[in-house]
Amino acid sequence: MASLPFSTIPIKLPHSVSTKPHDEQPRNPYFHSVSSLCKNGEIKEALSLVTEMDFRNVRIGPEIYGEILQGCVYERDFHTGQQIHARILKNGDFYAKNEYIETKLVIFYAKCDALEIAEVLFSKLRVRNVFSWAAIIGVKCRMGLVEGALMGFVEMLKDEIFPDNFVVPNVCKACGALQWSGFGRGVHGYVAKSGLDDCVFVASSLADMYGKCGVLDDARKVFDEIPERNVVAWNALMVGYVQNGMNEEAIRLMCDMREEGVEPTRVTVSTCLSASANMGGVEEGKQSHALAVVNGLELDNILGTSVLNFYCKVGLVEYAEMVFDRMVGKDVVTWNLLISGYVQQGLVEDAIRMCKLMRLEKLKFDCVTLSTLMSTAARTQNSKLGKEVQCYCIRHSFESDIVLASTAVDMYAKCGSIVDAKKVFDSTVQKDLILWNTLLAAYAESGLSGEALRLFYEMQLESVPPNVITWNLIILSLLRNGQVDEAKEMFLQMQSSGIVPTIVSWTTMMNGLVQNGCSEEAIHYLRKMQEYGMRPNVFSITVALSACANLASLHFGRSVHGYIIRNRLHSSSVSIETSLVDMYAKCGDISKAEKVFRRKLFSELPLYNAMISAYALYGNVEEAMALYRSLDDMGIKPDNITFTNILSACNHAGDINQAIEIFSDMVSKHGVKPCLEHYGLMVDLLASAGETEKALRLMEEMPYEPDARMIQSLLATCNKEHKTELVEYLSKQLLESEPDNSGNYVTISNAYAVEGSWDEVVKMREMMKAKGLKKQPGCSWIRVKREEEEEVQVFVANDKTHLRNNEIRRMLALLLNDMRSDSK
Repeated sequence: MASLPFSTIPIKLPHSVSTKPHDEQPRNPYFHSVSSLCKNGEIKEALSLVTEMDFRNVRIGPEIYGEILQGCVYERDFHTGQQIHARILKNGDFYAKNEYIETKLVIFYAKCDALEIAEVLFSKLRVRNVFSWAAIIGVKCRMGLVEGALMGFVEMLKDEIFPDNFVVPNVCKACGALQWSGFGRGVHGYVAKSGLDDCVFVASSLADMYGKCGVLDDARKVFDEIPERNVVAWNALMVGYVQNGMNEEAIRLMCDMREEGVEPTRVTVSTCLSASANMGGVEEGKQSHALAVVNGLELDNILGTSVLNFYCKVGLVEYAEMVFDRMVGKDVVTWNLLISGYVQQGLVEDAIRMCKLMRLEKLKFDCVTLSTLMSTAARTQNSKLGKEVQCYCIRHSFESDIVLASTAVDMYAKCGSIVDAKKVFDSTVQKDLILWNTLLAAYAESGLSGEALRLFYEMQLESVPPNVITWNLIILSLLRNGQVDEAKEMFLQMQSSGIVPTIVSWTTMMNGLVQNGCSEEAIHYLRKMQEYGMRPNVFSITVALSACANLASLHFGRSVHGYIIRNRLHSSSVSIETSLVDMYAKCGDISKAEKVFRRKLFSELPLYNAMISAYALYGNVEEAMALYRSLDDMGIKPDNITFTNILSACNHAGDINQAIEIFSDMVSKHGVKPCLEHYGLMVDLLASAGETEKALRLMEEMPYEPDARMIQSLLATCNKEHKTELVEYLSKQLLESEPDNSGNYVTISNAYAVEGSWDEVVKMREMMKAKGLKKQPGCSWIRVKREEEEEVQVFVANDKTHLRNNEIRRMLALLLNDMRSDSK
């Protein structure tokens, strides 16, 4: 919004306006007694005194009623204020149409948040002054009608009633709520011209407004120009920093504040605790907590909740428990925070125990409690707990709550019960867009594209317009179901319907294409995304690197790496460095992979796993082992992927002794349960080393059904050792596990051929023919650079359909001829 043209309005310094009646100042001896009683909250005693005045025929002036109305404002005594209003009307126009009384009534109703009555009375005012305007603008701000508050500010100026230091803070608050920085700058201009910038409260409200609008440079300028900064000013800037993710600056500001000798308040400490939680600053948060203790700040609901929230977010649940025990006046919000903290740390039993204790304290679960429990059930896939929570919702009339309905749909979906998720959806009367999208997400994650599309069209029939999230979910459901062409078509439809794709939309398309073997198209979408002015995020870059790895395209990979360097994305995520190592290894440049690893900014397990995998791929078992051993020195605990990679390295190198040692340490030293893949690698290694009996024993003793790869490994060993009975046994198992895999028939056929069992070879070939199975031909590909683009040239065994088939065969004939000539 453009700045207001304040330069066209003559600026006058606001005059001091008395709220006393214009005709006379109070001389009544009762006035001071009534005023004193009202200020002390003794409204009934003040009314008794007015009754006494009436009884003694003492004149009751407008100022007396004004003081009682002001007392009702202090106490927010709406009922008594209405009685006084009735009495004023009963006493006639002398009181009812008195400017002072009219203004006081507007102020009373506004302060009691009776907006409709206040607006009616305000519209009837014969004279509107700064006090009545302040009341109306204030109540509109409190009730969220911020645009109306700003229009009131503009109308005041048009009427040449100049806002004072009570009006301006509310106007700044409204600008901040709407994030109208342009309007806010106009207000700032008025403040500067009218000389109100010397008021610390006005300046603080300007700093707060700029902070909420995300204009932190201007907020800092306003703050620096305040001659005598109080704690409100410091807090305003500090809150702005935290709201805009500048958590470290907020912590530094608190240090500066302490150096200037300004005592922190609960707001100060709470803000610093939020900053510490956001940045994971354990020490900073502990120091803020210590500051609260040193300054004697009581752990009430506001401060106690902030401390509790900090310890929960940084994972120090034991500290959170201690704070919880010491808090004064715990409410439902406090209990919910600790329950949520338990859930975040995976301490489900503790969360449920706290819920039971909460009930013993006679506190009722609210929507947040129930939503947290539903989320717990979803994370742990505990449908029993989820159903219990849902039953509680039904018994206590929460079933109509739209947030709980969405959480229940999500919970059932993640527990694998799409049917129950649909039942909850159908039973919800008032469905909002979030609920529709939640069920769509459930269908999308399960790849149920048909159901997702039906729901998509149904919501539009119900006059619920889809948003970009809805379209993204539909595209995801199609990609999960392998419907790549349909997903691309839906992506185009989204744009033609007026929905602008977000970074999530583009990345969803890219990731789906990679998952469906269309990596080259994924790179194409990355380029298109940039053409549309979208800047790739960490996940987009990770997907692009994965596509480059799948294509073994070093050219594309280097281009993406160049983008990462130019945009300084290395430090943003460990996943980028991990993907770079993986990409270079799979594209054949192990030295570059090593260089990226050596320059790493993160020392996290995924990055080490990627480098160990790279060494395994190249058979560099010594380097892989050295990296694996270094994890112990750094205190990094290996996981399933680490052991898969290191065992794979041993497998490639045929290092059976180290593999056995690692497999043993995996359980005894690191407490990692071997999965099927680990057993498969060990069986393959033992079989390759000729230890067929040991491999067979390990396969029979493992707690999993053997897969085809294990059996194939053993069959290959039988080829060498001519064990006919074992061949027959393993062949039977292999065909039972994968009866439609042509490769299995070829493997068995080859095993019988080595044994000389030609009848069995013929039998295998006939079985393949009867099933309509054909051996998949081998293929290879190369990337050929043509001008600025790269082409993928695929070569399939015995294929004569290549566009340049004749040219290739002539070249091969020439090479063969040269080779024969050289051999003579």
